[in-house]
This record gives sequence, C-alpha cells and structure tokens, in this order.
Amino acid sequence: MSLSSASSSSSSSALAALGWDDAWAAEFAPYAVQGLLPGRVVRVDRGQCDVVTADGTVRADTAFVTPHDPLRVICTGDWAAVEPSGNPRYVKAYLPRRTAFVRSTSSQRSEGQILAANVDHAIIAVSLAVELDLGRIERFLALAWESGAQPLVVLTKADLVPDPATRAYLVQDVEAAAPGVQVLTVSSLTGDGMDVLAAVVADGTSVLLGISGAGKSTLANALLGADVMEVRATREVDGKGRHTTTTRNLLALPGGGVLIDTPGLRGVGLWDAEAGVG
Repeated sequence: MSLSSASSSSSSSALAALGWDDAWAAEFAPYAVQGLLPGRVVRVDRGQCDVVTADGTVRADTAFVTPHDPLRVICTGDWAAVEPSGNPRYVKAYLPRRTAFVRSTSSQRSEGQILAANVDHAIIAVSLAVELDLGRIERFLALAWESGAQPLVVLTKADLVPDPATRAYLVQDVEAAAPGVQVLTVSSLTGDGMDVLAAVVADGTSVLLGISGAGKSTLANALLGADVMEVRATREVDGKGRHTTTTRNLLALPGGGVLIDTPGLRGVGLWDAEAGVG
C-alpha cells in the first residue's frame, strides 16, 4: 500500500463515524491530489468554521467559500477540503451536497437561507406541553421533503400528557397532517420512546428542527447521554421557549449516527419548496 493510500484509508476510518463513505472519498479525490484534508463542518461562525478531520478538530477560515449567493456559503454538515497547515488554515472548497435544508429568510427580501447539509433524517420536534399547531407542522414537513431528507415527527414531553387515550388522539391528529411520515411520542424525562428514536438516528445524519421550547436540546442531550446542550425552561405564562441553541452544531452520537441541533425557528418560511409542498 502506498503512503497516500494508507493516509486515505486512515482518514476514511477516522471520519466514518461522521458519515464519510466511498462515494465521498471519490468526490474528494481531486482535492486529495492537491494535498488537502477532508473534514466535516460541525459549526460555522462569522467567517470561520470548526472542521473535524482525521487529525482532530481544526478552526479554519471560510474566505474561499463565502460567495455572494447565500445558498452557496459553507454550512454545518458540509464535507470540506481543508489546508493541512497554515495560520490561519483555509477551507478551499466543499463537496457537492446530497441534501440541503433551505428556508426563506425572515427579512423582507426574497432569498433563501441554508440551514444544514447532507442530512438523511429530519426530526421535527413538537412539544405536547402546548396546543398543537398542525399548520406549522405541515410547513416543517414541506421543508424536510424539499431538502431530500426523510422526515420524522417527534412529539416531545409526552410525560405531560399521561392519559394514553389523549396521547393517541393527538398522534392521530398529527398523522392526518403528515401522511407517509412516522409520528413518535417521546419523553426525555422518563425515557419513553427514546429507544425507537435512537435506532432511527443511529443510521446516517439527522437534523433537529422545531420552534424554541420544543425540547430539541433536551432531546439532543438524551440521545448523547450527556448534558452537552444548554437547556432553558419555557416561559410559564405561555409555554413558549427561549433560544438556547444559537448556532448549528454537529455531534457524533455514542450509538452511531450524527446529530445536527439547530436554533429554534420562529418562522418556517418556505423557499422554492414546490416539490416539498406537493
């Protein structure tokens, strides 16, 4: 085995837990020839990003991958080509995305915002602590379908609805609004339903979507088996949440799979989502 082949094999092995496979390796081949390192973007923050490579997590400058088109900027979940050394180190390119979550921005301008890339499962977290908003669930589903990922609706805080008949009624309402989509009730407090959810997210990359207060960070901590994400209580007056997660974070799960936790979305604007709506 050549030195380059051994290096490639080592990189593939180290990155496999983050979703690296033979197809990604083939896409990366032209960059490997240039001496660049493959890595997955776990966080983007104002002109820089954290990238996990076979050598560990590196902080890299995104000046080379910051076009004027907001849909083409690098984002959490991308597979990047990073310089092996330098101060600063630069991301020189990212690989073509298999899937991409795009929503309309909250501004008056008609433009899209990229939320996450290369996602297999879209977990739409909905709290049972407040009245269900089926219209919002439908918009999240359209966003998920349009991205190319498989949606899953997770009704959180099931312990707050102890009556099985009431829970079943709520599930039926959501199933009616989400044809062809699995609807799962879970409780991070009691652990109910978490084994089923863990089995889903163990296969590939999953993104957590939902409004603030839906229990996304608590759900992430339960799946991670540790208090990695900060959790804040919802307001008692109206049950609404307060933003805890402020950036998109990519986290490797102990049972396999990768999880991207996103900030709570106040609005779910659809961007060019004709197929997703259909």
